[in-house]
Amino acid sequence: MNPKGNFKEKNMAVSANRLELLQIADAVAREKSIDREIVIAAMADAIQKAARSRYGQETNIRADINAKTGEIKLQRLLEVVDHVEDPVTQISMEAARDRNPDAQPGDFLADQLPPMDFGRIAAQSAKQVIVQKVREAERDRQYDEYKDRVGEIINGSVKRVEYGNVIVDLGRGEAIVRRDELIPRETFRYGDRVRAYVYDVRREQRGPQIFLSRTHPQFMAKLFTMEVPEIYDGIIEIKSVARDPGSRAKIAVISRDSSIDPVGACVGMRGSRVQAVVGELQGEKIDIIPWSPEPASFIVNALQPAEVSKVVLDEDAERIEVVVPDDQLSLAIGRRGQNVRLASQLTGWDIDILTEQEESERRQKEFVERSNLFMEALDVDEMVGQVLASEGFASVEEIAYVDADDISSIDGFDEDTATEIQQRAQEYLGRIEEERDARRKELGVADELRDLPGMTNAILVAVGEDGVKTIEDFAGYAVDELTGWRERKDGETINYPGILSSFEVSRADAEQMVLAARLKAGWITEEDLAAAEAEPTAEEEVAG
Repeated sequence: MNPKGNFKEKNMAVSANRLELLQIADAVAREKSIDREIVIAAMADAIQKAARSRYGQETNIRADINAKTGEIKLQRLLEVVDHVEDPVTQISMEAARDRNPDAQPGDFLADQLPPMDFGRIAAQSAKQVIVQKVREAERDRQYDEYKDRVGEIINGSVKRVEYGNVIVDLGRGEAIVRRDELIPRETFRYGDRVRAYVYDVRREQRGPQIFLSRTHPQFMAKLFTMEVPEIYDGIIEIKSVARDPGSRAKIAVISRDSSIDPVGACVGMRGSRVQAVVGELQGEKIDIIPWSPEPASFIVNALQPAEVSKVVLDEDAERIEVVVPDDQLSLAIGRRGQNVRLASQLTGWDIDILTEQEESERRQKEFVERSNLFMEALDVDEMVGQVLASEGFASVEEIAYVDADDISSIDGFDEDTATEIQQRAQEYLGRIEEERDARRKELGVADELRDLPGMTNAILVAVGEDGVKTIEDFAGYAVDELTGWRERKDGETINYPGILSSFEVSRADAEQMVLAARLKAGWITEEDLAAAEAEPTAEEEVAG
């Protein structure tokens, strides 16, 4: 046998193995849609791990694969040190200088290692490393691809259904539509096409998780964007959406072009555009409502198809009272409160609905209560009490400090009567203040609290009953504890009352009271306050 021929055959085998290595790397990169260099780097890591199992785990080995030729180069790295502690990974300065005169401590010298044949165990270990690295690279690629697609609608096919959750094949990834994100009563089977809204993409231990939803309000908004060119072009804007998935929805729209009707554009010719959205949402009924910057008008529109007689707004509490004809009550509220709930979600306001009869009864009750209050406080007969109530006076304070002409101008009243009524009102308020001050002292509330801005005896009694007695105690209040706060849960606003909710104390007033208490208590200084006022607010920063 010709030794040269053997050598030639061996070289050809090596070349074939190198070529096969690169072909495998190309195939994996194509199949998994990841960079070829990442696959080659994973193979090099696998070869390093296999080489360590042969030369010792503590050995510092580096494997390089030539991306063009497939040639594998194995090297053992030795660190140059002054004093050798581990001869397997370190080399002394003297020995290193013999090999490289320029060697310095901290440098690494490389010893070439001969090519090695993988045993079965080493090959299995190398395969696991490659699979793991490729899987990690695939996860990174998938996360990077979908993290910027939150807020989009994507299409996929059902891969499987697990405990009501639908796993969707996106082609280059997998997503999940959880059971609570599916429209009620809709079912999917293997192979069904799914269209859904990407609302979250998270990087997790088991890989990126892509969460889809068919119940999200923005899913419907995006469907309208796809169906209505005017929305896509920005001529019509969707201001807000409220949904009861699979049952009913409301969407508020406004047009930037006065010649285009936003509602008509969204409905389309013979309802073609809205019907396309309704079909995708399993027959969900959709009310398209013209948005208005005026809360009262917007809320009246949002309560369609019910008719509204009157509205009373409380802008501070973002609450509105809506009066409807008696025969419109059930329509305004809707089945199981659906109509008013969706209107509340759409507008962001709490809506109280009364019939005209209920409002009339309530006004009559308030009239009687005010009349009785005036009769008792001012020591007048029923007729005088009723006249004052019917003239719009709501409290004894109003009567005491209003211009005397406002009272004397009432039919049947003269200047002497007006003066007498005002004097009695002021005496009544004086007695109330004395009683409150006595109660304040009984509770042990310190006199120094009376100097805080906006403080009254009534407020002192309220905080005293809450256990606050000193400036330090009051300084410990959070503003929310005084004025209350609101939280929005499941589309409904929940109001949590504060200690001063029944008083006419705004949030700004409460902040001033707390800051003044902290200043008096020495918790902050005038300089701190000046610095805080000089800092721009979030709104000012955005405007700037």
